[in-house]
Amino acid sequence: MSFLNQLKLQAHALQTQKVHNADEIVVNAQATELACKTVWHYLNELCKHLNVLAPAAPEFALDKNAVWPPMKLVDFRLDARKKMLRDQEVVDTISVGWHILPLHGEPRLATVDVDFVPELERVMKNLSVGGVKFERKDVVQPDKKPKRLIRFECMTQARGFVTITADHDNAQLNFRLANTSGFGVKNVTWPAERMQSEFLDELAKLIVAQPNRFVVEPA
Repeated sequence: MSFLNQLKLQAHALQTQKVHNADEIVVNAQATELACKTVWHYLNELCKHLNVLAPAAPEFALDKNAVWPPMKLVDFRLDARKKMLRDQEVVDTISVGWHILPLHGEPRLATVDVDFVPELERVMKNLSVGGVKFERKDVVQPDKKPKRLIRFECMTQARGFVTITADHDNAQLNFRLANTSGFGVKNVTWPAERMQSEFLDELAKLIVAQPNRFVVEPA
């Protein structure tokens, strides 16, 4: 076979692969859009019901010695943003957020004292991820140990959210879950084809702090 014919065969194989990849991307994008539509309708119904129920929240603690009173989840709100992808308008993100408030009464002042770097980092991280407003004070205790510590003062109220980012090329949805089981952030990716009501029930259970199988390694 001549060298020119070898190049011809290589070029043909590459062109065929490009066409195959382009077709696959189109199919993946369509599957992702369908999944986003399913997720939107499910979460829209979920938010309506949860706003009536105001379910109890999991335990929230800035540190092991700074446990908040029993909390509840209220004011669920749903939002979606779109973007242009290959001259088509598609879903970029779907987000649901909520407030975390005391189960009884109004938010009240809470304090936590720290004097070790690991504790300081943990408290700062929890305050940040929870969207908690706080004041930081340096405290001197001449007659006590430790003599110096850092005191955080904040109100017992926070926010939780789930942000879903669509990956159209790979037919996946990326979930970022904040404060669904106490302070903290979790990330998980699931195939678009999994976005059915039965599977989304697991997400709903996660949001209301019930046992679930949503945040596990995809098979």
